[in-house]
Amino acid sequence: MRIIGNDPNTPRQTQAVASGALSTGDTVVVNGDGTVSAISGASGSVGSPAIFEGGNTNFISATYDANAQKVVLFYTDNSNSGYGTSVVGTVSGTSISFGTPVVFNSRSTSYSASAYDANAQKIVVAYRDQGNSNYGTARVGTVSGTSISFGSSAVFESALAYFISVAYDANAQKVLIAYADGGNGTYGTSRVGTISGTSISFGSVAVFNSSYTDNISATYDSNAQKIVIAYRDGGNSYYSTAIVGTISGTSITYGTEVVINSGNSGSHSAVYDASAQKVVVGYTDGSNSNYGTAKVGTVSGTSISFGSASVFNTANSSYITGAYDSTLERVVFSYNDSGNLQYGTYVVGTVSGTSISFIAPALFISVRANFNSIAYDANADKMVIPYSDNGNSSRGTAVVLTVPSTNLTSENYIGTAKSGAPDGVGVTIHTKGAVDENQTGLTAGQSYYVLANGSLSTTPGDPSVFAGTAVSSTKLIVKG
Repeated sequence: MRIIGNDPNTPRQTQAVASGALSTGDTVVVNGDGTVSAISGASGSVGSPAIFEGGNTNFISATYDANAQKVVLFYTDNSNSGYGTSVVGTVSGTSISFGTPVVFNSRSTSYSASAYDANAQKIVVAYRDQGNSNYGTARVGTVSGTSISFGSSAVFESALAYFISVAYDANAQKVLIAYADGGNGTYGTSRVGTISGTSISFGSVAVFNSSYTDNISATYDSNAQKIVIAYRDGGNSYYSTAIVGTISGTSITYGTEVVINSGNSGSHSAVYDASAQKVVVGYTDGSNSNYGTAKVGTVSGTSISFGSASVFNTANSSYITGAYDSTLERVVFSYNDSGNLQYGTYVVGTVSGTSISFIAPALFISVRANFNSIAYDANADKMVIPYSDNGNSSRGTAVVLTVPSTNLTSENYIGTAKSGAPDGVGVTIHTKGAVDENQTGLTAGQSYYVLANGSLSTTPGDPSVFAGTAVSSTKLIVKG
């Protein structure tokens, strides 16, 4: 780009090359390669909260069943003796409705985690069975209509199991259960599960971290055909760490552990971005005031390397969970924001190379949201976020999120187009201090903000970006 006008007291203009056609007066962003584009897209929106469990609820896990085209929630129902319970949700527009809850474990249950097995077209739920010596246990669920039924339970760890995570390996057509083994020093441990009908069986135990392990999150990298596990390593100053696993038959082998963040970290969530072919790990960065942070990981062979850290929330962030929107090719994290009354919050990230950038965080609910999870409903093209509503007796509640789709961020707005231009042609942009005379319908003296679709409004959008101040119905002082 070339800046026109060096006198700080005169209007400034910038010449750049248009990426995509521009019309006179368009609001404009600058792209990473220095070109400029018209702002386009839509703001995110959140539907009305829907209660799926009327009692105190925690340890929530959400999974999308691609065959049934339903979102299934697993949770602990503390109003019913802490039983492990599940419910099927159907998304319609911006709403979600639920079938009748089904108990999958008639004993006190915790650390529920789930994943969809695309080969078997079943969901696996793994959990700690507190009514059976806290053993790690799993069951296979079959969704039919708005209900789910389960096969018999199978113990995968005859000892106390913590921090359970489940991932499906599409290449091996197996399920991996990763967990902390309380019977063996709380070591990071895993087993490969094979579904047959409505049952699941397990291969041999494989330790991936021979020290205290917690905050475990596993995901599958379909490009590398590997499992990636992120966790906190108690044997290395509780650093955020990752390891790559290769499933063969009913066993798994691991590469070398790689530090994600050299600080006491927690609340991990590993998500695979299929478009970028990268693994994104969100975590609470204990070395930086517990800020919500993410890094992009690239798997090569049996190892993984990470790019630079990107902070998405400048406050203590907990219950971080993530999912991938395959339509918009975005990673979405939900979390509890201690910097804002622990309200339920979400943020949308775009991966580019080995880095990720985020639009401004937004609320999914203005209450303290605990034990939240997130799943992408590919049929409805929506995110579903279930949570324990601390503002309503910790009832199990869920909202439907329409993910914002815009090229506008909190930082890339540059100004307005002085004149139109076709794709690839030079164009002059009104930048800060310039007077754009090509607008309509403005009110003199009003401040205006750029919305996600590129229009101007007196009300901030998401992200909140100040466009300028109107001096007449047609004139705007850019970023005045």
